[in-house]
Amino acid sequence: MNIGVLALQGAVSEHVEYLEKAMGKLGVSGKVVEVRTNAELGGLDGLVMPGGESTTLSLVMDKEGMFGELGEVPKIFGTCAGAILLSKSILEPVNGQKSLGLLDVEISRNGYGRQLESFEAPLETKIGKLNGVFIRAPVIEKVGEGVDVLAEHKGKVIAVQQGNYLATTFHPELSGSTLFHEHFLKIE
Repeated sequence: MNIGVLALQGAVSEHVEYLEKAMGKLGVSGKVVEVRTNAELGGLDGLVMPGGESTTLSLVMDKEGMFGELGEVPKIFGTCAGAILLSKSILEPVNGQKSLGLLDVEISRNGYGRQLESFEAPLETKIGKLNGVFIRAPVIEKVGEGVDVLAEHKGKVIAVQQGNYLATTFHPELSGSTLFHEHFLKIE
């Protein structure tokens, strides 16, 4: 299995580490690679899109011509800004900001507020318990048909899956648990 981590910004090394640990736990052979160009998307079995600044990521991905090729990756896991990029609709997008439109959710950028409102919280999800790290996190405001809500926090949707697309508004790569990375690897 070849899994890529979009390495334009965000916690790239942490996702690589968690994916490698998850592969070891599951007995999955393969490699994890950092992806910086459109050409590096070919041949991947899956891709993780880390957090960062969603507008900047969108602009860089557009400049690199990645939007079309990303739709060809069999499965994608977006965390924080990556969830925004996967969404069908971004509430109040910044000029020039795009999304892939692969996940039928409506998402609000910085839904919990600014950097000072970042927080950690214990989470109970459909796939297990972990510590959620929310850094200037988005909020999933609306979920379409066929989208499975995997977790909520204080009445707000924070983790979803629709087929081969998985998204969290928190940072599982900072949680101390490979739970979501293992779940992603198991997606067929």
